[in-house]
Amino acid sequence: MHTAIDNQEANLVDILNSFIALATKFIPVLGTIVVVGVLLKLVDWALKRRWKGDPDAQFRFQLIMLALTFAGILAVILALPVNDQTRGQLLSLIGILLSAAIALSSTTFIGNIMAGIMMKAVKGARPGDFITVEELTGRITEMGLLHTEVQTEFRDLVTVPNLYMVTHPMQVVRASGTIIAAEVSLGYEVPHAKVSRILCAAAAQAGLKDAFVHVRELGDFSVNYRVAGLLEDVKSLISSRSRLRECMLDALHNEDIEIVSPNFMNTRALSGKDAIIPEPERKVIKPAAPKADDMAFDKAAEAASVESIRKSIELIDADLEALENGKEVSESKEELEGRKAELIEDLNEAEEARKAAELAEHKTTSS
Repeated sequence: MHTAIDNQEANLVDILNSFIALATKFIPVLGTIVVVGVLLKLVDWALKRRWKGDPDAQFRFQLIMLALTFAGILAVILALPVNDQTRGQLLSLIGILLSAAIALSSTTFIGNIMAGIMMKAVKGARPGDFITVEELTGRITEMGLLHTEVQTEFRDLVTVPNLYMVTHPMQVVRASGTIIAAEVSLGYEVPHAKVSRILCAAAAQAGLKDAFVHVRELGDFSVNYRVAGLLEDVKSLISSRSRLRECMLDALHNEDIEIVSPNFMNTRALSGKDAIIPEPERKVIKPAAPKADDMAFDKAAEAASVESIRKSIELIDADLEALENGKEVSESKEELEGRKAELIEDLNEAEEARKAAELAEHKTTSS
């Protein structure tokens, strides 16, 4: 009887000792997992705090976290309580799986990552820029490791894979200004010199600089003109295109010039004295504030504002570094540091405003 009990106790002790021995072997693994998890969390917190308000931060953040996660997986494998041969086989298996993933998803996941890195290296576009890719037109709000977010003129947000962005021609509106144009058809009885004078004045009224007029086509019943000019404030691109056509309409009607098209004169019989011109009022519409652009591209405008502030801070840092190296700059160190402090405050306010807007939009969507 006592022998049986002693044997059971001995078996329990053996099982307990085996469990303790096994647990002891896995303590380094569990410790490594905890350390890796804590480090990833700390790095996540530190990077988000350091790059607060930086529109390019998302790309760098994703790239760093991806590399650190891969390094953490390798650390856990190295800490496993196995012999060197088994550990080498596990590492070989990870390498094979990674190679297979790259081979199978080279046109998607890995392709988007490489495309994102290329876009950052080329610096062809920045958050806030107007772009056109195929049939998509809008302003960039975010540029991430895998995708680029674009806000359209209807205020919608479109997520575009980076691979698509680099495999299709991308038209970027320059921040220094762009040329906008509009076309109109007028009768042959109107001298082209008079048309050029009127349309150039209309373009100037619309806020365009260095306006010019081209004769695009000599049609069967009318002449097609194109008026164009330089728009320096590209943030009002959408409204400026509409404003140009409004000013053209008013300018031509004020001169009693009828706007026609090839089909217009061909489908109605009119006497020489008839003209299709609205009756007065004959006043030119004053250029209005670009409210449509502000409403349509609100998120893109916030991204552009943050990008502008960040670039100003970088320029001030460059001047401060030049002062430290004994070079002369236009401002003193105190003035530069004062402006930098103001810009950092503006940057924090812009970031807080963007977060508040995103939170309000999220609440609206949830309700």
